[in-house]
Amino acid sequence: MARENLNDLLAFIAVAREGSFTKAAAQLGVSQSALSQTVKELEARLGIRLLTRTTRSVAPTEAGERMMLTIAPRLEEVENELAALSELRDKPSGTLRLTASEHASNAILMPKLAKLLPDYPDIKVEINSENRLVDIVEQRYDAGVRLGEQVAKDMIAVRIGPDVRMAIVGSPLYFDKRPPPRTPQELTEHLCINLRLPTLGGLYAWELKKGKRELNVRVDGQLVVNGVSQLVSAALAGLGLAFTLEDVVSDAIAKGDLVPVLEDWWPTFTGYHLYYPSRRQPSPAFTLLANALRYDGR
Repeated sequence: MARENLNDLLAFIAVAREGSFTKAAAQLGVSQSALSQTVKELEARLGIRLLTRTTRSVAPTEAGERMMLTIAPRLEEVENELAALSELRDKPSGTLRLTASEHASNAILMPKLAKLLPDYPDIKVEINSENRLVDIVEQRYDAGVRLGEQVAKDMIAVRIGPDVRMAIVGSPLYFDKRPPPRTPQELTEHLCINLRLPTLGGLYAWELKKGKRELNVRVDGQLVVNGVSQLVSAALAGLGLAFTLEDVVSDAIAKGDLVPVLEDWWPTFTGYHLYYPSRRQPSPAFTLLANALRYDGR
């Protein structure tokens, strides 16, 4: 039997179940005359009558009953499988590749993923933590995570974290040997731990701000690192002053292991954003991730 005739079988089954051409036509969204013609053509092709028609009712013949018992359940199975495939199509799944700084990964991504991933076992997330800015299109990342000021204007950006504040700290051991700086200019007289940013190809200048005054201070010291955890470890060891995110060192400050200095010069930056190319169509899995990461202001 030709595949296009499956619709004729479905039409017959609807009439047989409803016991009425009128009700079946309304269910299928066709006219009663068109439905009657479809069933007649099916009977003609099979060479057997499937329905007994009277002025008051419609009932399946013996052949029609057999068809209802054998073919109808199989067609239902096919419809159920097609519906299941449709659900699978819309089910969030697949691997998402993200690039993010070490701090963003630990402070933002991990806590949110710990809540999201257990409920969606078909989603996998690969995070590449690095301080350099990468071309997410060229490197085939689904998205990147960076501070708002670092996101290119042609990207779609979703805010996923609060504003962040920077801090200048040193250990009590370090300050046992020299007094704390009282002005940004005095930083040049101190040992400072430098951070090398691969994207810039050089050492990061400390960006300080007090009211409307902004200063970029080039500091010097005996140690250069390329990671936040190294920076904090060096400061705790008394190797110099560190300029880093306040929430990274807040516990150490509270315990007295690090001492804050020049607090009125600590700048605030726009929080982390998830960003991706505007021309890329997000998958259900990516849309789910973006919504889970979205910052609600709390």
